[in-house]
Amino acid sequence: MKKTIITVVGKDTVGIIAKVCTYLANNRINILDISQTIVDGFFNMMMIVDLSAAEKEFDNVSDELEQIGQEIGVIVKCQREEIFDSMHRI
Repeated sequence: MKKTIITVVGKDTVGIIAKVCTYLANNRINILDISQTIVDGFFNMMMIVDLSAAEKEFDNVSDELEQIGQEIGVIVKCQREEIFDSMHRI
Protein backbone atom coordinates (compact mmCIF):
# COMPACT_ATOMS: atom_id res chain seq x y z
CA MET A 1 0.00 0.00 0.00
CA LYS A 2 1.25 3.48 -0.87
CA LYS A 3 -0.23 5.67 1.85
CA THR A 4 -0.17 9.44 1.47
CA ILE A 5 -1.33 12.17 3.84
CA ILE A 6 -3.28 15.01 2.19
CA THR A 7 -4.04 18.21 4.08
CA VAL A 8 -6.37 20.97 2.91
CA VAL A 9 -6.49 24.31 4.75
CA GLY A 10 -8.17 27.62 3.92
CA LYS A 11 -11.23 29.81 4.13
CA ASP A 12 -14.38 27.69 4.00
CA THR A 13 -16.31 27.74 0.74
CA VAL A 14 -18.77 25.51 -1.09
CA GLY A 15 -17.28 22.54 -2.97
CA ILE A 16 -13.85 22.03 -1.38
CA ILE A 17 -14.48 18.40 -0.43
CA ALA A 18 -16.27 17.70 -3.72
CA LYS A 19 -13.42 19.09 -5.82
CA VAL A 20 -10.68 17.18 -3.97
CA CYS A 21 -12.63 13.91 -3.74
CA THR A 22 -13.66 14.04 -7.41
CA TYR A 23 -9.99 14.35 -8.37
CA LEU A 24 -9.10 11.39 -6.14
CA ALA A 25 -11.90 9.22 -7.55
CA ASN A 26 -11.03 10.10 -11.14
CA ASN A 27 -7.43 9.02 -10.49
CA ARG A 28 -8.26 5.75 -8.69
CA ILE A 29 -6.98 7.02 -5.34
CA ASN A 30 -8.78 5.39 -2.43
CA ILE A 31 -9.63 7.39 0.71
CA LEU A 32 -8.75 5.31 3.77
CA ASP A 33 -9.56 7.89 6.44
CA ILE A 34 -10.82 11.45 6.45
CA SER A 35 -11.30 14.13 9.08
CA GLN A 36 -12.51 17.67 8.52
CA THR A 37 -13.42 20.60 10.71
CA ILE A 38 -14.52 24.17 10.22
CA VAL A 39 -13.48 26.63 12.90
CA ASP A 40 -14.58 30.27 12.72
CA GLY A 41 -14.95 30.06 8.94
CA PHE A 42 -11.67 28.24 8.27
CA PHE A 43 -11.70 24.78 6.70
CA ASN A 44 -9.23 22.07 7.72
CA MET A 45 -9.20 18.55 6.29
CA MET A 46 -6.76 15.68 6.69
CA MET A 47 -7.01 12.54 4.58
CA ILE A 48 -5.08 9.30 4.44
CA VAL A 49 -5.24 7.87 0.95
CA ASP A 50 -3.86 4.88 -0.91
CA LEU A 51 -2.08 5.58 -4.21
CA SER A 52 -1.48 1.88 -5.05
CA ALA A 53 -4.01 1.79 -7.91
CA ALA A 54 -3.23 5.29 -9.22
CA GLU A 55 -1.71 5.52 -12.67
CA LYS A 56 0.03 8.80 -11.84
CA GLU A 57 3.16 9.13 -9.74
CA PHE A 58 3.13 10.82 -6.34
CA ASP A 59 4.77 14.02 -7.64
CA ASN A 60 2.13 14.44 -10.38
CA VAL A 61 -0.73 13.86 -7.92
CA SER A 62 0.81 16.32 -5.46
CA ASP A 63 1.29 19.01 -8.12
CA GLU A 64 -2.21 18.58 -9.54
CA LEU A 65 -3.86 18.72 -6.09
CA GLU A 66 -1.84 21.84 -5.27
CA GLN A 67 -3.14 23.40 -8.51
CA ILE A 68 -6.73 22.49 -7.62
CA GLY A 69 -6.18 24.11 -4.23
CA GLN A 70 -5.00 27.32 -5.88
CA GLU A 71 -8.08 27.35 -8.13
CA ILE A 72 -10.47 27.10 -5.16
CA GLY A 73 -8.49 29.27 -2.75
CA VAL A 74 -7.11 26.69 -0.32
CA ILE A 75 -3.71 25.14 0.35
CA VAL A 76 -3.40 21.45 -0.48
CA LYS A 77 -0.28 19.52 0.57
CA CYS A 78 0.64 15.86 0.10
CA GLN A 79 3.21 13.91 2.11
CA ARG A 80 4.25 10.30 1.84
CA GLU A 81 3.33 8.39 5.00
CA GLU A 82 6.91 7.53 5.91
CA ILE A 83 8.02 11.17 5.68
CA PHE A 84 4.97 12.34 7.67
CA ASP A 85 5.73 9.74 10.38
CA SER A 86 9.41 10.74 10.54
CA MET A 87 8.58 14.43 10.88
CA HIS A 88 6.08 13.83 13.69
CA ARG A 89 8.06 11.32 15.73
CA ILE A 90 8.96 12.54 19.21
